[in-house]
Amino acid sequence: MISQAMIAAWIFVAVAFFALGILVYVAIRSRTRRIDLEKAVQSFRSLDIEAFRNLVDSGEDAFLRDNLPPRKFREIKRRRAWAAFIYAWEAGRAAAALAKIGQAAQRSSDPEIAASGVQVAENAFRLRLQTIGACLHLLTEVLLPDLRSPSLPPLVDEYERAAETLFRLGRFSSRVQGLARPKSA
Repeated sequence: MISQAMIAAWIFVAVAFFALGILVYVAIRSRTRRIDLEKAVQSFRSLDIEAFRNLVDSGEDAFLRDNLPPRKFREIKRRRAWAAFIYAWEAGRAAAALAKIGQAAQRSSDPEIAASGVQVAENAFRLRLQTIGACLHLLTEVLLPDLRSPSLPPLVDEYERAAETLFRLGRFSSRVQGLARPKSA
C-alpha cells in the first residue's frame, strides 16, 4: 500500500516538473521582446504586496483553520493559495522584465547607470528564484490544503528590494539605450 507521504512526494515532483516546463516556455517565448521601462515600472507597482502578505499569513491560516469546518477551510485555503500563486506568478513576470531592464542598463556608457543595471539584474534574479519557490509552495497548498507547511520564503522582501532598485534606475531611464520609452504627444 502506498503511504500518504509517498503520494505527496510524487505530487510535489509532478508540480515541480510542471513548473519547470512553464518556466522554460516563458523563458523561450520572451527572449526577443523590446523592453518598455514605463510599462515595467507600472506593472511592478500594480502588484498589491499587502494583499499578498495577507494571503500567505500563517496567522490568518491558523485563524481560519480554528474557526471554520474542515471542508470549508480546505475550500478557502485552496482559493487563497491560488490567489497568492497568481500574485507570485505576476511578481515572477515582473522579475523577468527587471532582468531585461538590468541587462540593457548594464550596456550603458554611464557608469552610474551600468552599476544600477547590475543591481537590478541581480535583484531580478533573486526575485525570480523566490517566485519559483513560492509558486511551487503555493501549488502544493492548492493540491494539499490540509498539509501544514512552513511559511513562504522572503518573497516580499526580495520584491521590495528589486522595486527600490528599479525605481532608482527609472530616474536614469532617458539615458539608457535599449529601453523603449513611450512617445509623448
